[in-house]
Amino acid sequence: MNPLIQLSAREAVALLRRKQVSPLELVDAAIARIEEVDPSVNALPIRCFDRARDHAKRMMDKGKAEPDRYLAGLPVAIKDLSRLAGVRTTWGSPVFAEYVPDRSDIGVETLERNGAIPIAKSNVPELGIGANTTNPLFGSTRNPWDTDLTCGGSSGGAAVSVATGEAWLAAGSDGGCSLRVPASFCSIATLRPTPGRVASGARTDIGPRHSLWETLSVEGPMGRNVGDVALMFEAQLGAHPLDPRSMPRDATSFIGAVDAPKVPKRVAFSRDLGGITKVAKEVGDICARTAARFDSLGVIVEETCPDLRDARDVYNVLRAHSFAMTYGAVVEANRDQIRPDMIWNVEQGMKLTSGAIIAAERRRADIVRRMADFFETYDVLLCPAACTPPFDVKLPALMELEGHRFENYYDWYTICFVISLTTFPAMSVPCGFTRDHLPVGLQIIGPWRGEARLLGVAKLVEDMAGIAGRVPLDPRGAVVSETGAKGSASAAAR
Repeated sequence: MNPLIQLSAREAVALLRRKQVSPLELVDAAIARIEEVDPSVNALPIRCFDRARDHAKRMMDKGKAEPDRYLAGLPVAIKDLSRLAGVRTTWGSPVFAEYVPDRSDIGVETLERNGAIPIAKSNVPELGIGANTTNPLFGSTRNPWDTDLTCGGSSGGAAVSVATGEAWLAAGSDGGCSLRVPASFCSIATLRPTPGRVASGARTDIGPRHSLWETLSVEGPMGRNVGDVALMFEAQLGAHPLDPRSMPRDATSFIGAVDAPKVPKRVAFSRDLGGITKVAKEVGDICARTAARFDSLGVIVEETCPDLRDARDVYNVLRAHSFAMTYGAVVEANRDQIRPDMIWNVEQGMKLTSGAIIAAERRRADIVRRMADFFETYDVLLCPAACTPPFDVKLPALMELEGHRFENYYDWYTICFVISLTTFPAMSVPCGFTRDHLPVGLQIIGPWRGEARLLGVAKLVEDMAGIAGRVPLDPRGAVVSETGAKGSASAAAR
């Protein structure tokens, strides 16, 4: 593996700032890595190599001013739910197979303004729906720890690009689980920020459109380690007039929160958020052992969580409303090209009465108040980031787990989507591996606008786990271990 590929994002940016490496050298290293490994994982199906090289050359021509920007010329992957000027944006759907926008989305413009060089678009589920990254245009993205398994979704291509070293950082988004599950499945780190921290939105009516006041779906960073996530988050922050939720950047140093993490006084842990969902026993055990390690730091660890018993029902209503708003026009105009479950989602939203929406919003307010009260006692809440290890890439969704039958195709990631409902920020950080050598992520949830606290705690988890250095990795197929278990060749070799 090229030594440049093995650098963390922060290490690469430090070299860029000192002019010990050029943006073009990093672009060329990333291109070579993509060409080497992407045939095995299918993470970055839309490439913009010439655009990236031209971008790098322009930055180099401008001289000393460019290294002062946050990312200083670092290549990144952009999720194929975001428009990138001059590059195909398909949402993984035949409806938009040949669409090329004239202008990038707000979040992409912010990253480019802050020194990012987009090098490719990462694969997504069709229209971004579902937690298995597969679509009729480009096929399935595969998990580099075992290419027979899913990488999760919808930021699956983004997660795999980071885990394999195709990109140092990747932009993702998360409405139900779309940052946290792929990060857990690929053993990388991510942050789902408080809505408004990262401005997002489009300058066109073409394609799906979120409400300007959308609070379920947010954009966020994906990196190989917690420090890299903090770096990208710094480059994504800021207000924008086309996003009325967005907040101006404040004086908080998120990188500083990682470099000098504060030990929390009291943390809460729950295997299943009070029994509202099923979690695989081994996953729960690994996360419980991670939480227990805080005791060695003098932290009080208690097994408890906020009252979230009605959060699933509330989320179902507001999710349906969001689907009708975001995708209703697309489905209405292209029904013959839209898959049935997408039509079902929109129709569920169109059937909602005003009374149902009002009741859901009132109950949501109660949930948010209970969460806020909880964080007056506890610094963070810990729980699994996914209820299961990665599963067969051929399965559209997980419908059964250890004898439990899930209600629908998205019910299996309840442990993430109920947190999305609350608007409180959350992270996924690698914390261990199963007996079959498959990654497990710990979800860390904090108070509103508590990203600095989360990043500090996440760094402590990362240090205690001691596994961040296992990525980037070369994609491997499955092997059979000495016990007869099917696992990843790359992990088994260690």
